[in-house]
Amino acid sequence: MPFEIVGDITNTEVIARGSGIRELASLRKQYGAGHWRKMKGNATVKLLNSNYRFAELHWYEAHGIGKRRMKIKRFLD
Repeated sequence: MPFEIVGDITNTEVIARGSGIRELASLRKQYGAGHWRKMKGNATVKLLNSNYRFAELHWYEAHGIGKRRMKIKRFLD
């Protein structure tokens, strides 16, 4: 589901890190070695149909690589 983040991501927290990430091998293969963490947070997103929704987001990030594979986990409003 393509979307655009509007504003800042709030309430961020680490869900998993290092070997606790199921997709660690594919992340390293596709984006390179790094200290990968699976994160979650809340943000307002703009959907393809131009609706704005408040949602919980999940993504992977590593220092020097940035946020990758961001997805909407659920809508909060």
